[in-house]
Amino acid sequence: MSVYIPAELRRRVRAHFLQRCAYCQTSEGLTVVTFEFEHIQPLSHGGQTDFENLCLACPTCNRHKANRVIGLTDEGIETRLFHPQRDSWLAHFDWSVNSTVIVGLTEVGVATVNLLRMNRPQLVEVRSLWGIVGKHPPN
Repeated sequence: MSVYIPAELRRRVRAHFLQRCAYCQTSEGLTVVTFEFEHIQPLSHGGQTDFENLCLACPTCNRHKANRVIGLTDEGIETRLFHPQRDSWLAHFDWSVNSTVIVGLTEVGVATVNLLRMNRPQLVEVRSLWGIVGKHPPN
C-alpha cells in the first residue's frame, strides 16, 4: 500500500539515516536504486506515518521485511525485529573481521539479519569491492 509522506518528513528521515539503509547500512549513493521509506511498525499493525515510525530502507531489505514485526533466531526463537528509530544499530549488530558480513549480536539482531537476508551473497561481494575503494564499512 502506498501512503503519502510529506516532502519535509521524507527529507528529515533521509538525513537522519545518512542516506543509508537503516538495516543493512548500504549507502544509497553506492547503488543504482532509489531507497524507500519504510514503516517500521507496519500500518497493518497500527503503525503511523510519522518520523518515529519511518526509516530509510533499501528495496531488498524493505521487501524481505514486508509487514512483519517478528523474526526467528538461528534456534527458531521468535523475537521482535530491530527498530531503527528506537534501537542502536551497534547494540544489535557488528561487522565481521573483513567488514563484509553483518553479525547479529542479540536475538533481535540475529532475527533481523535472518529475515531481511542482510548478508545476501551479492551484497557481501559488493561490500568487499566497496571496501577496496574505501567506501565501506560506513562510519
